[in-house]
Amino acid sequence: MSSARILFGFHAVTVRLKTAPQSVLEIYVDGTRRDQRMRQFIDRAKEAGARLLDSDELRLQALAGTHRHQGVVAKVVPAPIAASLDDLLDAVDAAQEGAPLLLVLDGVTDPHNLGACLRVADGAGVHAVIAPKDHSVGLNATVSKVASGAAETVPYFMVTNLARTLNELKERNIRVVGAAEDAPRTLYAAKLDQPLALVLGAEGQGLRQLTRKTCDELIKLPMAGAVESLNVSVASGICLYEAVRQRGA
Repeated sequence: MSSARILFGFHAVTVRLKTAPQSVLEIYVDGTRRDQRMRQFIDRAKEAGARLLDSDELRLQALAGTHRHQGVVAKVVPAPIAASLDDLLDAVDAAQEGAPLLLVLDGVTDPHNLGACLRVADGAGVHAVIAPKDHSVGLNATVSKVASGAAETVPYFMVTNLARTLNELKERNIRVVGAAEDAPRTLYAAKLDQPLALVLGAEGQGLRQLTRKTCDELIKLPMAGAVESLNVSVASGICLYEAVRQRGA
């Protein structure tokens, strides 16, 4: 049970029940809530063979660490994913799924931003999200809630040395493109239909210097108004969907 972690909210727990039901240890539900949404959720959980436990608000809030649990909190073990980034990329190559598309987050420490980035990555069909261990937030209950299930479907790899990992991606012929406010050309002038790792930094701070130097190319988003930068999840969405557009999806 030591490796168990918490998911909360209808969507995050429902996605886990759908994608990896065997990883759900038990689900605590608000014993006083029996509206249609809760009844449908309980039926779905029973169909998946999950262990259901009635609970009260205090217990649910203590487990989730927030009052925004919607009356549903689950204890889960990590869902099975590729053992390593190399294994995942080998599997993508073997399956001939098309050019790999990766999102790299350098310095994103806010769980709400990470959750939103994972949700965007899932929608764009990203194969994995990569972040450095010492400059990022790990997967936690808040990330999973904001991600609305995407934390269960998008592999998230935290690496010891980001620059080394980017160089290893380049050895696989994956082009590493970073986003920076002072880049010489815009996103829309870049070629993004090839094997690609898009690298974005935290709002305000941007990419770290070594990360910038490791990128094959730097691009920027055209900013016509008074603000100088966008939230990283918004910028991720714009960049990823431009890559999707260029790929003809």
